[in-house]
Amino acid sequence: MILNAILSALGQISDPRFRRVIALGVGLTIGLLAIVYAIVFFLVQLLLPEAFTLPWIGEIRFVDDLLSWGSLVLMLFLSIFLMVPVASAFTGIFLDDVADAVEAEHYPTLPPAPRLGLAEGITEALTFLGVIIGANLLALIAYILLAPFAPIIFYALNGFLLGREYFRMIAVRRLGREGARQAFRRHIGAIWATGALMAVPLTIPLANLLVPVIGAAAFTHLYHSLESRG
Repeated sequence: MILNAILSALGQISDPRFRRVIALGVGLTIGLLAIVYAIVFFLVQLLLPEAFTLPWIGEIRFVDDLLSWGSLVLMLFLSIFLMVPVASAFTGIFLDDVADAVEAEHYPTLPPAPRLGLAEGITEALTFLGVIIGANLLALIAYILLAPFAPIIFYALNGFLLGREYFRMIAVRRLGREGARQAFRRHIGAIWATGALMAVPLTIPLANLLVPVIGAAAFTHLYHSLESRG
């Protein structure tokens, strides 16, 4: 059931509605990271002197330029880790489009699901972004102390977070918030396992940018499979 959900999601990746959400998510993510870097670059140039003098060494020039370019390298490094959670947050805003595309293709007899308002979608997306970044920052301690088990911790943690968030956002469209919480508790094992599988491509460059859309589609399939069995 889990593999069928993921394979069905992958089979629909060429859907124009999927491609639109991928393009929006990645484009908005790159734009946001570029704006953040531009602000950091400007502040470094503004606040740091062009040169300063050290005892026994003399004047050192071009300090602000050196640190500005250093901030570029740092931002490129951080973007490897920030790209996916930020893209997930932006994709969450358009999650209804992915779920509607899946249901129109595979579950055409269902009535239309209520859509989240833009403000609610943004709130949900920002909450998810904060949770996934905060949890992974805290997990850095475990990654360091338990280095041999770091991959297991990474997949278990992010699998739970991805599964919980995507299943809940899909289920709330049909069941409401309380119904979605109860459904999550009923199916936590399958949801966690699916989330862990979706966390695997998080470590693969470029492929990880597809995770938010594939995850939303896969959990739409999983939700309908689990609830139909229940």
